[in-house]
Amino acid sequence: MAENNSILLKRFDSPGPKRILALDGGGIKGALTLGYLDKIEKVLRLRHQKSNLVLSDYFDLIGGTSTGAIIAACLAIGKTVEEVKEKYLKLGGDIFGEKKGFLGIYLNCKYDERPLKAALKDMFGEIKIGDEGEMGIKTGLCIVSKRLDTFSTWPVTNHPRAKYFERNRFLLHDFVRASTAAPSYFIPEMVDVGEGETGSFVDGGLSMMNNPSLQLFLIATLNGFPFHWKTGKDDLLIVSAGTGRRDVKLAGKEYKNPNLLTTAKMAPEQFMHDASELVEMMMQYFSNSVTARKIDKEIGDMQQDLLHGIEAFTYSRYNVSLDKNSLNSIGITDLSDELIQGLTEMDDAGNRFVLGAIGEQAATNQVNEVHFPAAFDIK
Repeated sequence: MAENNSILLKRFDSPGPKRILALDGGGIKGALTLGYLDKIEKVLRLRHQKSNLVLSDYFDLIGGTSTGAIIAACLAIGKTVEEVKEKYLKLGGDIFGEKKGFLGIYLNCKYDERPLKAALKDMFGEIKIGDEGEMGIKTGLCIVSKRLDTFSTWPVTNHPRAKYFERNRFLLHDFVRASTAAPSYFIPEMVDVGEGETGSFVDGGLSMMNNPSLQLFLIATLNGFPFHWKTGKDDLLIVSAGTGRRDVKLAGKEYKNPNLLTTAKMAPEQFMHDASELVEMMMQYFSNSVTARKIDKEIGDMQQDLLHGIEAFTYSRYNVSLDKNSLNSIGITDLSDELIQGLTEMDDAGNRFVLGAIGEQAATNQVNEVHFPAAFDIK
């Protein structure tokens, strides 16, 4: 694709502030994310007096990991949140339906990947990363995956000047599937990465970037990447949406004296928790976030901390703890303790409608028009 014909390149290079949307991984809990996105879309439509505005009109770069990659890709091709929600809720029921038998689980994974691959192909057709125009990708897109055979994180973008742009023009459905190949749930996705090499890819949540907001900030600003966007509180907006936090105190009771198998099973979640906490801490360190939360009892919400006293961006983070007290505080009071305890399961498709309702209610409490300053309005 010739650079001078790239609509996206003109958008990336245009002067003025830039806007980034980052979407966490979390399996079926992505249904919760959609509640936040629905409210964000409504806020932006009202603010711009444009009833058909979609998030790809507003955000210049949308990125996601795992289930967040599915949602990000749908938004980036111009879908409304309502359209994404309809597809996502059906997809969740299809891919996390019937588990494999014991032997299949013992040999590799819980679920057959074929329904997921078929659903993603139905969603994205033959669109390749880098395709533009009416039938292509409408804004910046980043999909975060983990290459198992090289231990490397792959944040693949559709920027025409990206160093590996031509080699990484994968079919969109293939690389989204690569980002969602959670070990023990699905087998890895084998991807032709060019020059006679095939990579084995697994869920991007196995990297440090299950919450991809820090990764997207680095992509947008580091010299090694092609965006080179300006930093500053009126120059860069980053909006991040989670998939619900586990009540770690409650979970800890299960692990007073774990056996070896239990320890091995809990290791990935322990790692993902630490990685997500680190990402949130760094994002709050770079900004005076109006949605800052208490990271832990020692450092608090970091409202007195700002790296070199300079705001690198305007930042909002939306998430909710999936425990009884937190849910009660946002007005959800009719869920049993047993149901709440199961909401953190990444593959319980029966939870998707409850999670969606929690996301909508949490968004009502958390998402506010003031989180989208006038400096970032579409001109």
